[in-house]
Amino acid sequence: MEERSLGAILLETSALTQEQLDHALTFQKEKGIRLGDALVQLKFLRQEDILRGISIQMGMEYLNRVNPDEIPTDLISNIPLNYAKKNEVLPIKEENGEVWVAMSDPLNHYVVDDLRIFFGKPVRCVIANAYEIVGAINSIYNKMSDVGDKGVEELEGGNLDTIGQELEEVQDLLESADEAPIIRLVNSLLFRAVKQKASDVHFEPFDREYIVRFRMDGVLYDIMHPPKKAQAAITSRIKIMAALNIAEKRLPQDGRIRIKIAGKDIDLRVSTVPTAHGESIVLRLLDASQVVLDMEKLGISGKVLGHMGQLIEKSHGILLVTGPTGSGKTTTLYAALAKINTPDVKIMTVEDPIEYQLHGINQIPVNAKIDLTFAAGLRAILRQDPDVVLVGEIRDKETAEIAIQASLTGHLVLSTLHTNDSASSVTRLIDMGVEPFLVASSVLAILAQRLVRSVCRDCARKYTPTEVELSLAGLTPADLKGKQLYRAVGCDRCMQTGYAGRIGIHELLIMDEDVRNMIMKNVDAAAIKRVAMSRGMATLREDGIQKAIRGLTTLEEVMMLTQEDVQREKVA
Repeated sequence: MEERSLGAILLETSALTQEQLDHALTFQKEKGIRLGDALVQLKFLRQEDILRGISIQMGMEYLNRVNPDEIPTDLISNIPLNYAKKNEVLPIKEENGEVWVAMSDPLNHYVVDDLRIFFGKPVRCVIANAYEIVGAINSIYNKMSDVGDKGVEELEGGNLDTIGQELEEVQDLLESADEAPIIRLVNSLLFRAVKQKASDVHFEPFDREYIVRFRMDGVLYDIMHPPKKAQAAITSRIKIMAALNIAEKRLPQDGRIRIKIAGKDIDLRVSTVPTAHGESIVLRLLDASQVVLDMEKLGISGKVLGHMGQLIEKSHGILLVTGPTGSGKTTTLYAALAKINTPDVKIMTVEDPIEYQLHGINQIPVNAKIDLTFAAGLRAILRQDPDVVLVGEIRDKETAEIAIQASLTGHLVLSTLHTNDSASSVTRLIDMGVEPFLVASSVLAILAQRLVRSVCRDCARKYTPTEVELSLAGLTPADLKGKQLYRAVGCDRCMQTGYAGRIGIHELLIMDEDVRNMIMKNVDAAAIKRVAMSRGMATLREDGIQKAIRGLTTLEEVMMLTQEDVQREKVA
């Protein structure tokens, strides 16, 4: 019997159309990549669809989930951690003299041969998603080995409820020299925060309770309620880890913790603030291994991606990225720098603080205590003969004017502003006291962005929207031809939210001659935005709706996140 092609199988088992398959085959030949990779890069199918198709083609079992609790630890000891993670391979059981191994790439015959040597037995491969395999590897190896650093000696992710009960049983905990339960509680919370990809951990004191919450994909979730009497000990433990003054409880403090989990270095920025019921603590988690430095993967697509590629190649001018706090502005600028970071280009940044270390780029941290402000840092940078300068944020007239002068004297300047949309950034600069003619002559473009939650691939459900939903989104049935909308459902993997991860939606205002003339006449932001839209600028909502049509998020999420922008446009 002749083996069926992967394309033929995917036409039967997935939503792939013949037109998409033909496009992907052409793309595959141009790029010299596998068909599955081509389909994923073109966003026609998900990785899970490809793996299921390969499992059918090769007659292998497909595992939807790899449960680390069911895997014998004696099997794992045969494979080094780095090898397992690099090749995305994990032994899951031994049966009838064969070792069953989960792989994300069963076509890698070299790895299969290695595994036979490792175990000295026949190997039977099953297919699983790389995300599942790496997640299980991290969980298992954390239990098996000491991954501690700077006080985090045993991040084994213990049961928080059990540790909480143990704390309740210690009657004189705060007077006791044995604080092991406190150490294990903090360690377990940090382990769980990293595992669940939380961006922040909040320790919040109230009158009669103490609450720990995680922020995941921009939303806060209650995680546990430790005993109120453990509050002081938990606070002291975190302060010690961050090298803060544990005796100072009346003033805010800032510090940093470095831990290592499953071979990954994690930075935690620590902020303490005194409240009526004790010190509130927030930890910001920065995982350098998770930062995405690819504009397309961040959600910048279509015309916006093309324009951004041209803008960052300019020799001089200002490119601004704007949006609320936590909307990914700095990450977008990092991705832009990564694209132009070559040996012939000198790049310098001044940031508050430096979030991620970028190889080949000189990064300067702002330090208000010694008067090293954005303006002072920018002045110093310009004497270092840079080609490209990144200013973490334009906060005042002085910084804005120096950035403008730098752009007018042959430097490409990248920076951020806190405004609601692209056009508002123009009026914000003028309100700071910058002359309109300087804004018009120096700014190349303004990119506004927000982060919307990505729909969970495990539980997303296809659906057909009602006429009312289409009308609210400004769509017609013809717009959805050959496309598919998804509804968020909820499963264990996404904590029943229906969403996992986030992606950017964008609005790019290009400074053409007409827009420059309007700025010179001090025209309001609403009028500038109307002209830009008439020239083809897609608004945040329109870009979000297009991403929903592509199955990356949901209409509900986009409509909710851009509601204020629509109301603002109506008022204007």
